[in-house]
Formats: sequence, structure tokens, C-alpha cells
Amino acid sequence: MGMLNLPGFLSCGKKKDFSLSNEKDAHASANDENSERGNWSNKGDYLLSMVGYAVGLGNVWRFPYLTYQNGGGAFLIPYTLMLALAGLPLFFMECSLGQFASLGPISTWRILPLFQGVGITMVIISTFVAIYYNVIIAYALYYLFASFQKVLPWSDCFSWADEFCSKTQLVSDCNATLDGEIIHANYSFIINNNLTCINGTMNYISGQFPSEQYWNKVALQRSSGLDETGGIVWYLALCLLLSWIIVGAALFKGIKSSGKVVYFTALFPYVILLILLVRGATLEGALDGIEYYIGRQSNITKLMEAEVWKDAATQIFYSLSVAWGGLVALSSYNKFHNNCYSDAILVCVTNCLTSVFAGFAIFSILGHMAFVSERPVSEVVDSGFDLAFVAYPEALSRLPVSPLWSFLFFFMLLLLGLDSQFATIETLTTTIQDIYPKVMKRLRIPITLGVCILLFFLGLVCVTQAGIYWVNLIDHFCAGWGILIAAVLEIIGIVYIYGGNRFIEDIEMMIGKKSCLFWMWWRMCWFFVTPVLLMVSVVNWVVLV
Repeated sequence: MGMLNLPGFLSCGKKKDFSLSNEKDAHASANDENSERGNWSNKGDYLLSMVGYAVGLGNVWRFPYLTYQNGGGAFLIPYTLMLALAGLPLFFMECSLGQFASLGPISTWRILPLFQGVGITMVIISTFVAIYYNVIIAYALYYLFASFQKVLPWSDCFSWADEFCSKTQLVSDCNATLDGEIIHANYSFIINNNLTCINGTMNYISGQFPSEQYWNKVALQRSSGLDETGGIVWYLALCLLLSWIIVGAALFKGIKSSGKVVYFTALFPYVILLILLVRGATLEGALDGIEYYIGRQSNITKLMEAEVWKDAATQIFYSLSVAWGGLVALSSYNKFHNNCYSDAILVCVTNCLTSVFAGFAIFSILGHMAFVSERPVSEVVDSGFDLAFVAYPEALSRLPVSPLWSFLFFFMLLLLGLDSQFATIETLTTTIQDIYPKVMKRLRIPITLGVCILLFFLGLVCVTQAGIYWVNLIDHFCAGWGILIAAVLEIIGIVYIYGGNRFIEDIEMMIGKKSCLFWMWWRMCWFFVTPVLLMVSVVNWVVLV
């Protein structure tokens, strides 16, 4: 199919040239359709990069908890609807936009100069996310190295623990009554030892698992708050440096090098998840955990609660990484007639199925932890950092050959984090390439290295004793309202100002003509449903803040 005249939209291929130079990129191959920027070496490089970008840490440490909390299997109903009504339409739009323009998130908006701030917002958000995301990778590296011990350092209450550390998380003190007077014994004890309280009452005090105290006291050396910065935790700083070295090495040739690395980093986490699931399924209590996840706790009446639908929309929106700029940047290296529609469907479905699959691996082992600690599953389930670095490590420490399982888990977290980070940094370097093409063509490696070094130094504040507070702060604000606002403006700009029907014509130039029935769904979503859902999400976020 020959190149057509583009109807007033951005260039693609060789019809229009928004670049500052016609020189061939040193990293573009002879077979590339776009000799100025280069293209993916093959379709597999692109698809795995997109899967790696979309499938991140949230699929493992957030989705399973939300499913359990919001009605178990019933939560999959709003989750699937939000995928179809909000997540997939935005994902398809951004992939199409990047592929048609062959430009990054800022330069793409030359179609609407007034909305160029949308692209700038995406790049700024990606910059902040890149800073703290590599800190999370550094945490995973630290725990990965800590797993190379015969006995996991968080498997028991060692010298760093205080009196509230307990593997049962229950500490009691004994109040004995004698001659009408209350005598407070000056000792406390764990309920599973041999001490008893004679003629008295047991006062239960909630204790802390060894993994929780290890996370706060040893790994983070957590201070009391954001105002108490403390010093840099040197071993976390070294792990942060190593994580940036890995990212820089994978991106030294841009998509030509990262596209090969993702064959391992995007696929091997599935192998580890399968291994963890098989191991977890053989443990006592695993079935209880899985039933809590998607079986016994299933409650269809939960769908009457607005909070459930809000959680489903939020999880879909963030897990697909829309409005971050990465989808536009990665898709900009596609060939013009690539079928971005089928790519969007495949990546979105893979992302959601991965979330569900990860939940079985997580809850099977948490069910075993609840069994051995003689507690309900609901008391050991958590999300976010508390799941990844407290609850799950605690559960793994109770397995035979626990260092092996710990190594596999944190290696999986490392790979999931790196995939997302590759695309985030590629977003930044693509932006530089589009603005300063001549410089980028000559100095790609030094510029990529410079970006990594700069972000490493900016991230040092996140590996101080108050670092975890900075990570949570950036995550809450930069990855919160900013992305929602960018998404709202993006869809308004494309659909209502540039023109939704015009945009559909542009897509058909790439993937071929489609029937009116085919576009009916996408028109309904882009023109009405998706903008409304985004606006509701923005209002909900503002109310919560």
C-alpha cells in the first residue's frame, strides 16, 4: 500500500519532515523504513517492550490485594468493563498517535501547539517516576543480595529486633490478681512459649513480624518522618547506582539494544511466577489463600459500592501506563503500516491476565503463611511495599530452602521494574532526539549516560533514612493527579479539537479501512464514555486529597 497524503496531521515515513536534520541515525539499520529515527528490528522487540512497560510491579503487589478487598472474583467484572471502556481506548489512541507521527510525546503535539503542554507534562512525570522507580529496583537488588545467605536475615528476631518482634505477631503480658490488688508482672512473653499466666488475665499486644522490623530498621533505617532526613544509606545508594548502570547498559543503543534485552526481562518473570505458583500450590493452607483471593470471598453485592468501581478504574488506568508518554515513544519507532490495533489488544489482554495469574502465586503462599502462623488470611494480606518487602518475604522465610524462593521472588521484581524503567528512560531520550536530532545522532551514548547519571544523583534523596517518605510523596502526587489531567487533556485535544473522525481516518491510513460497525465502539468510547470516566476519576482524586 503506497503512502497517502496525510490529512493535515503529523508526518509519518517520508511525507513530511518535522526533524531538524535529514542525517541518518547512526543506530538506524539499512532495513529501517524511517532512516532518520530508526525502527524496531522486528515486531517481537516492540511487543515485548510494550508488555514489559505495561506489566510492572503493580500487577504483582497491588492488583491481587484489590481483588481480595473488593469482592474477590466479583471484582473481575468492573475490572474487565473498565479495561474495555477506559484502558483499551486510551491505550489504542496513544499507540496510534505515536506510530502515525513517528515522534515522541512532546513533538507529537505540533498538531495542536496549544496542547503541547500535555506532552511536556508527560515527560516531566516520566522524569519523576524514573527517579523513584529505580529506587524500588534498588530495594529489590538489596533483598536479592541479602537472599544469598544460608539463613534469611529477616527469618527471625535477631540482634536488630526490639521487644515487639514476634513470628506470631502476638505478645502478651500477665496481670495477676492477689488479695484484691492488681500486680503487673514486669515481663512479656510470646504465646507459643512455655510461660503461663496463673490466676491472671492475658493482655494481647499486636507485635511485628521480623520481616517488618528488618524492612524498617535494617533495610531502610527509616527515620521518624520527612523532616528527619538523616544520612544516605550507603548500601541502598550502591544498589541504586547498580540499577542505573544496568538501565544505561541496556539502552546504550536505544531500541536496538533494549529490544533484545526484553526477550529475557519481559519473559522470565512469567517463568518465576509459574514456579512460585506450583510451589505455593503444594503447601498447606494454599487453598485457603486462593479462596480468599478469588473464591470464598467473592461477593457480588460489592458491585453496588462506588469504591469498587473506582479501584477498578484506577488499577486499569495505571497498570496500562497510559498518559505517561512511554506508549507514544515506543510506538513512534514502528513502521507506518504496522497493525497497532491488534498490538494494543494483545498487550492490554496480556497485562490483565498477568495480574490475575500473579494473584494466584501471591495468595497461595500467603495462605500457607496464615496457616503456619495460625492466623486468618485477612491478617497477613497487604499491598504495595508492605506486600513486596514485608508480608511475602515473611512467608517465603518459612519455606524449606527459603533463600532460593526469596532469590526468585526478588529477581522477578527486579526484572519487572527494569522493563518499565527501560521504556521510561527511552521516553526521555526520544524527547531529546526529537528536539535535538543532530546532537542525539552523534552523541546518543553520552547523552543516555548523562541522563542516567543525572537521575542517579537526583534519586539519592530517596535512599536517605527519610527516603521512603520521598518515594511515597512522589508516587502519590506525580503519579496521581498529573497523569489524570494529562489523559483528560489528551483525549479532549485529539477527539474534540483535532477531530475524532479525522483521527480515525489517520488510523485507517496505517491499518487499512474498517467498517462503520468496527468504529462504532471506538467512537462511543473516545467521544463520550472514556472522557466521562476520566473526569470522574479526577473529581474523585481531588475529593480524596
